[in-house]
Amino acid sequence: MAFSLAMVILLGLIANKIFTKMKLPGLLGMLLLGVIIGPFGFNIIGEELLKISADLRKIALIIILLRAGLGIKRETLKKVGKSAFKLSFIPGLFEGFTILFVSSYILGISKIEGGILGFIIAAVSPAVVVPQMLDFIERKKGEVKGIPTIILAGASIDDVVAITIFTAFLGLYGGSNINLFKQIANIPLSIIIGMLLGFLVAILLIYIFNRFAIRDTKKTLMIIGVAILLTTLEEVLQAIIPIASLIGVMTIGFILLEKKPTVAERLSRKFNKVWVFAELLLFVLVGAQVNIYVARDAGFLGLFIITVGLIARGIGVYLSLLGTDLNIKEKLFCIISYSPKATVQAAIGAVPLAVGIPSGELILALAVLAIVITAPLGAIGIKYAGEHFLE
Repeated sequence: MAFSLAMVILLGLIANKIFTKMKLPGLLGMLLLGVIIGPFGFNIIGEELLKISADLRKIALIIILLRAGLGIKRETLKKVGKSAFKLSFIPGLFEGFTILFVSSYILGISKIEGGILGFIIAAVSPAVVVPQMLDFIERKKGEVKGIPTIILAGASIDDVVAITIFTAFLGLYGGSNINLFKQIANIPLSIIIGMLLGFLVAILLIYIFNRFAIRDTKKTLMIIGVAILLTTLEEVLQAIIPIASLIGVMTIGFILLEKKPTVAERLSRKFNKVWVFAELLLFVLVGAQVNIYVARDAGFLGLFIITVGLIARGIGVYLSLLGTDLNIKEKLFCIISYSPKATVQAAIGAVPLAVGIPSGELILALAVLAIVITAPLGAIGIKYAGEHFLE
């Protein structure tokens, strides 16, 4: 495993540098590297590292969401809250249900299978979106209207909505006594509980930081540790009570910035350094999950379904931003920023196949194709649109 980790770090740094020099997002280079050296490429990454890949990716995602929380100011969030709220569910519902109906008609699968497919694909990728939004925030791109903050807040909840509805459709297929509307009603509950737990954890951390003299490096490690425990709590209690733990993770950073701004700024710099290592793991290992041969089998029909879904998502984004002071270029930036797929699709794309759904292999192929198409194009599009469309 040590050799595999060394290859991920060294080759990942090189790929990041090459793509940055080419004026392309560095994360794109790391994603493509993961595909090349992963099990479906030259198979350089050892099986031991792949076995813990999901945990490593989760930790890296926690780090980037903590950075996101530490970068969201209350006044900005208040200004964009209404738009972020609408973006958190309208685009995803548009895309998920559009794919449901289109796929059931074109592919001849049931509506339930179409729903499973639709809400696997509907989730936007925080791994691709969040780092670029944080970069824009640091460079004060779009700061006046809080555009990167709108995307940050909306995209994090978008995943909760998509995964919850996917789980409901999966339960309906298996004959479980699941009420779809009850599952949807659980979404706001899970978000509230996640935010409450994040708030309580942040208050506890602030008390400890005030009570004891602790170096910033150790504070950073403590925050990462309790954030991992928070996400583990969601897994342990998922059958009892819904918890949107990743929202809670962002809340920890947000409350720290609100209550201890000086400390939060120092911690943010620490997290920036940790992220240098974490992003290598995240993007290379996400790329390693992509089976390009399965994506190839999805064919033209798969590409058509994904494209129609993205058009529906774009319409949802546009409707969510009606009544705001964003101009047409800024709205287009938001539409592009809401297109990349990667994290969720890599995590749950194979679940339908694993539980024996007949169209499981087809669903996996479409999920992988969505990553292959939207992750690189979305990353490039966000970078270009951010540079040219944001003030």
